[in-house]
Amino acid sequence: MSNSLLFLPDISGFTEFIQTTEVQHSQHVIAELLEVIIDANTEGLELAEVEGDALFFYKENEVPPQERLLLQMEAIFSAFYSHLKLLEKNRICPCNACSSAPKLQLKIVAHCGELQYLTVQNKRKPFGAEVIEAHRLMKNGVQSDNYVLISQKLAKLIELKSDFKNNLYSFEEGTNTYDGKEVPYIYSIIDKSNLKLKPFSSAKKLVFDKQPEVTISLNFPVSAETLLEFISNYHYRHHWVNGTVKFEYNENEVTRLGTEHVCVINGKHFNFISITKDVEQHQLIYGEQSSDPPPVDKINQFFIITPTGKHSCHLEIEIYVETSKLLQKIIVALAFKHLLKKNVQNSILMLKDFITEKQLDEDTLK
Repeated sequence: MSNSLLFLPDISGFTEFIQTTEVQHSQHVIAELLEVIIDANTEGLELAEVEGDALFFYKENEVPPQERLLLQMEAIFSAFYSHLKLLEKNRICPCNACSSAPKLQLKIVAHCGELQYLTVQNKRKPFGAEVIEAHRLMKNGVQSDNYVLISQKLAKLIELKSDFKNNLYSFEEGTNTYDGKEVPYIYSIIDKSNLKLKPFSSAKKLVFDKQPEVTISLNFPVSAETLLEFISNYHYRHHWVNGTVKFEYNENEVTRLGTEHVCVINGKHFNFISITKDVEQHQLIYGEQSSDPPPVDKINQFFIITPTGKHSCHLEIEIYVETSKLLQKIIVALAFKHLLKKNVQNSILMLKDFITEKQLDEDTLK
């Protein structure tokens, strides 16, 4: 039988991350990162299994040559850290999961050997001694959480020297003993500053030279962070947006600047994108913009939350309407502004009722 590649990217810091942060958001962040790693697969690797914070890839009866294997590793590191930078720059949520996500790191372990296969529920999965050895190599003596590790067996096969160096890699030798067997490898700590990160668009902060057309305020008996979660998590929207039929959005993504969603109200589809503007340092803000609602060009709606206590906050909603035609301005002044204010007021009262009911349910379960 021919040698097959075993390839295991593993998100470092996952255990501490999941134990010390908000569970739902941390799960979304990890899921996003695993998807990013999968999408960076340039070598046609087969995904055998998702192992919590790690992925188990293999390539049957084939091992890419040295240059392609190193480029595959670099592509994954670049995609991973590009996404972390996006999460950091476009973050809305102040929770520990979202704020600490940029501290996550990545390691990749690669090995090779002859494989056996096990089929369970029509899914074929590699198993055997080489698979066990590859997984054992994930527990090693490398003094870093950000590295690539290549077994000596694989390094010899692709003729990768133990002192290989370029602008990203600087390999050294290492060895660990597992069940009395010494397993040698080479490894290189990855300097993130040497990666070519992918560009991404940062949502710009909007600035207005006028007063909002609509302003609404209300006090809430929850923390500012809790209220922000109820507003920015689209999973809750159908409970409090008046007239909503459904929301279409990525359920495995934490809302951030530039996030898009579709709101279906009374049979009409409205496209939204999350935006922001400057507020006071102690305030939280979530904003969204729609270019769909007639009879105006754009609606910019901001939810500005001011903490007033540990379990209380003040919500102020500002709505800016953009128009380009005289007829639009007349319609806004005569009717649209008042109708918009009425609808938003109803929705915010529904939001307060929904939060109150949810808190009562949670208190009952305690």
